[in-house]
Parts: sequence; C-alpha cells; structure tokens
Amino acid sequence: MNKAISLFSTLYTLFFILSACGSKPAAVEEETAAPAAPAFAKGADISWVTEQEADGVKFYDKDGRETDCFALMKEIGMNAIRLRVWVNPETAAQQDGKDGGYGSAYSGKDDVVAKAIRAKEQGLNVMIDFHYSDLFADPGRQLTPAAWRDKSVDELKEAVAAHTTEVLEALKAADVYPTWIQIGNETRPGMLHPTALLWDEEGERAEGWANYAALTNAGYDAAKAVFPETIVMVHIDNAYEENDWWFDKLKANGGQFDMIGLSHYPMVTGKVTWREANRLALDHIRSWAEKYGVPVMVVEVGVIYGDAEADQCMKEFMDEVRTIGQCKGVFYWEPQVYADWRPQVYQTVFGWGAYNQGAFTPEGRPADYLYELTK
Repeated sequence: MNKAISLFSTLYTLFFILSACGSKPAAVEEETAAPAAPAFAKGADISWVTEQEADGVKFYDKDGRETDCFALMKEIGMNAIRLRVWVNPETAAQQDGKDGGYGSAYSGKDDVVAKAIRAKEQGLNVMIDFHYSDLFADPGRQLTPAAWRDKSVDELKEAVAAHTTEVLEALKAADVYPTWIQIGNETRPGMLHPTALLWDEEGERAEGWANYAALTNAGYDAAKAVFPETIVMVHIDNAYEENDWWFDKLKANGGQFDMIGLSHYPMVTGKVTWREANRLALDHIRSWAEKYGVPVMVVEVGVIYGDAEADQCMKEFMDEVRTIGQCKGVFYWEPQVYADWRPQVYQTVFGWGAYNQGAFTPEGRPADYLYELTK
C-alpha cells in the first residue's frame, strides 16, 4: 500500500512538472502580445516631429495653445502613430555615392524608440515602417544601405532579419509593442536594389520576384519572432492603379503578409482627377481584401494644403472608406508640417522644396480637413 502511494506521488509530481514545462506563464504571453488593433485606425505618420522640435517648430491646438505634437494628435482624435525606420541615416549620403552623410540620426533606431515611447504614453497604437534603406524608400528610390551594398541574397536576408530584430527588440525593451509592422515602404518596384529589383528597361527580371519575396519573408519572420501577434504588412503606392498583378506575383513566389498597406495621394496623381482617384482606390480596397483574404489599410494619405478642394477631397474619401469593413484604418502622412519647413535631408541630399501636403495652418494649428480623418 505504501509503495502504491509512493508511486502515485512520484507520477503526480512528474505530471505536474511536465505540464508546467509545456505551458507559458501568463506574464510571458503578455510580453509578446501587441496591443489590440482598433476597429478602425485613425492615425498619422509624424516621423519628422523630433527634427522639427530640434529646429524650434512649435505646435498649437485649435485655440492657439502651444502643446506637444503627440498629445495634439490624441486631442484631434487619432488613435495611432506610424514611424519610419532607416538603417544608417547618419551616413546616408554615401548610399547615393556622395561624400559625407545626412549628419543626423533622425528615423534611426534610437530616435524611433524615443518617439514610440511618447506615442505609447498618449495611449496611441504604434506602426513601425521598415524602409530597409538609409533614407527614404519609395517607387523611385529603393537603395540598399551602404553597409549592405556588397552582400549576396542570403547575406541580405540575414541583414534584413538582424536589423528588424534589433529595432523590435529595442522597442520591446522600452515596453512598446507595435500593433502593425511594415516590411518595406512603397515596394512596388521591389526593394534593396539591384538585388530585389523587379523590372528594368529590358523588362521583368527573372530573379527579382524570388529575391524580393525571400527578403520580404526574412523581415516577416523576424518580426513575428519578436512580436508573434503583431500584424505584418507589405506596402505599395498609388492605390488608384490596377495592381492585382503585383500581389499575384508576390503570392506566387511565396511572399507572406497579414495585411495590405496602400499610399493614396489623390490630388497629385497627374493621371486622373482626385474624385476618380478616390473612386478607384476605394474599389481596389474592396476587391483586394476579398481576393487576397487579408484586410487593407491606407498607411499614407495626403491632400495639397491650400487647395480649395482639399477639404472636400478628404471628406468624400473618408466618408466612403469607413463603410468598407475590411479597411482597417487611414494614416495621414506628416500632417504636422507647416510654414515651408524642410527637413535637413530635403535640403542637403535631395535639394527639394517644402512638403506641400501637410495639414497644419501657417500658424501651426491643425487644418479643418485633418479632422475628417478622425470623425
């Protein structure tokens, strides 16, 4: 009888130990969980804010009271902030074959973490936008970071994964858990050129899609390893254009994504009217969500400040996009820019004029049409 009791006790203890090993404590579950996504994200990319603050730019509420930009976004009615990440912005001009660098760390890892903390303090969800470049990545510019320039495809996959992990681990250490993560920015022509260039003057590059999908998946897998519950997306420009072929190609090459991100600048297409651009973008949001079985988000939108129809353009788009169940939000791109302010990179690297699609008045207050996004 005593032997039976002893055996039962041993088996029970062993069962308890094995059960404990096979389950995660609640604290561990919470550690990797992203905040719940809002039913509809009403957001802004305000990545320039720290450089503006360093330049002495001030922000004011509707009544003219000076305030913090993150607090102002919350006051406007936003529930989310988008932040871009560059690899080595301090030496970014080398990426263009120029001497010297951008000369600052804006949108580098530490700057992004600091801004993400401020967003979290306001109760705002966070989106992290990986460019995998030393400066802006967009349809006309998908340059490989200078430090990665001579790497093979496999080495680039390792670099993408390492960079993604490093930034996300820094966010986790700061107790910030992104709700969404972008793998690449406006990557319709691919990214990390020339390795994942999708086409050139001779046509489609046979290896381009395979390389692009592999690099995208390297970022996707790294993001999920740090934050398993976070929504990971790909992002292309020109929501008004027919781009089914692009998603078909990515899927055919094994590309992974939980969501589709789109840019929509309806007043500067140069091809169609803003009303037609809005209509086409809305049609694509519906059709792509259904065809590819994932939700869609407009991660960049902007209209020309001072244009007489800017308010109507935003109103008509927002009134309609909110009715699309599979559209999970809209983010205005750099609305806090005003009074011809230019970031250093526009002046020293690109030679560009001021961004003309900000949504603040010359007095530094939110323009009326910015509130269309948050109604």
